[in-house]
Amino acid sequence: MTTTINWLEEAKKRQEELLATTQAFLRIKSVLDPETIQDGAPFGKGIREALDFAVDVCKESGMAIKDIDGYAAHAEFGAGEEIIGILSHVDVVPEGDGWSTPPYAAEIVDGKIVARGAIDDKGPTMAAIFAAKLVLELGLPLSKRVRLIFGTDEESSWQCVKRYFESEEMPTMGFTPDADFPLIYAEKGLTDLTLRQTSEAYRAQQVPAASRADARLVSFAAGLRMNMVPDKGQAILEPAGQTHEQLVERFQQYLKDSGMNGHAEEKDGRVALQMEGVSVHGMDPGKGVNAGTELIHFLRTLQLDERADQYTSFADRYLYRQHYGETIGIAHEDAEMGALTLNTGVLEYEADEDALFRVNIRYPHSVSYDQWSKILEERLQEAAFSLEVVEHLPPHRVDPKHPLVTTLQRVYTEQTGEEAGIIAIGGATYGRSLDVGVAFGPLFPGRPDSAHQRDEYILVEDLVKATAIYAQAIYELAK
Repeated sequence: MTTTINWLEEAKKRQEELLATTQAFLRIKSVLDPETIQDGAPFGKGIREALDFAVDVCKESGMAIKDIDGYAAHAEFGAGEEIIGILSHVDVVPEGDGWSTPPYAAEIVDGKIVARGAIDDKGPTMAAIFAAKLVLELGLPLSKRVRLIFGTDEESSWQCVKRYFESEEMPTMGFTPDADFPLIYAEKGLTDLTLRQTSEAYRAQQVPAASRADARLVSFAAGLRMNMVPDKGQAILEPAGQTHEQLVERFQQYLKDSGMNGHAEEKDGRVALQMEGVSVHGMDPGKGVNAGTELIHFLRTLQLDERADQYTSFADRYLYRQHYGETIGIAHEDAEMGALTLNTGVLEYEADEDALFRVNIRYPHSVSYDQWSKILEERLQEAAFSLEVVEHLPPHRVDPKHPLVTTLQRVYTEQTGEEAGIIAIGGATYGRSLDVGVAFGPLFPGRPDSAHQRDEYILVEDLVKATAIYAQAIYELAK
């Protein structure tokens, strides 16, 4: 049957509609918004609007729809006991600054759709929807049900899929269009952790008072999410042993010597220091520049008040340019899945409040969570920090010989003419939400990954090609 269908040609016939629909979808700002949470919109108005948009496109194509209280929804067609699941998400990370076109304009520039969510994951979500539409429109015979599942909280805490699978069937097998081609069969364990020092825990240590301080740290803030490298950091200092002018001058000299970007200004009798970094996805923090820990590295050149001294000392020793947990003692290398990684995504400090670091740690299947978390807890006790587990997803792996893997490899090879190797990653994709699930595209080999970065994009050519691949994959798995 596959030889009689030119899947790419069929996708190209629908290119105009695909692009227009994808652009409209990307223009919805679907970022987690606690202020607009209500019944049926557990993550806010924008995400609810995006979910409705995706579902409506499916509904118009004749798919059966089910909404799970706004946490997730699915669209289904075909018949049979088995289900082929395609999981994607409609939420996006915050847009950040510095875009060359507005982040929700979804403009086509040099053959690219540029928008937050273009590659992660709204562009691929629409490719999967149009792939399913294509299979439906061709009237191909299926022996299984095809179910498109849309999550709403993938970029935060995955409450969406947790809630979904409390009441809905687990697909027999499936994939998520939210990573790389050719195919991702294994994913590291993922943990979001809060390292917290309460003001009570700090006082209980009875840290000796600083003999003299250049300045008192009033507040420190960097980062938006645990899974993003912070691109901005800010410290507010109250001058003590040094004047405003001296503090500003020392910071400016430090920027010059280190090649970092930032600025300092006197404000309401205090000094505000701003450090700029480079934000990338938290699964590979070494590719970015952490503005928070870089600014702390400067603060270590000053004599600070005793609590700030302890906070910055801990961060500088264990988190400054420590992308693999080396000095904290949890580094681990794995031949199949790669190294354990550590990203300090959020740093918060208020002089009389809790001081904290929010970190994202990804680990291979050859080291257990219990092994490395015990070491981490020991280090935290040095400065009266406690460990709070916000999220923990264990490592995930599908047997490379499973029909899901071999079928998708064959489809990819037939569509691209390239050998379909399989890869393991540090990212967490919806593939791990399925008992038997992998990640399949949309990023083609050799393409830069712009997910979570300014000017995020997907090439129009790649969006169309991915649609063709997904259409054949849906048919081959469900026929």
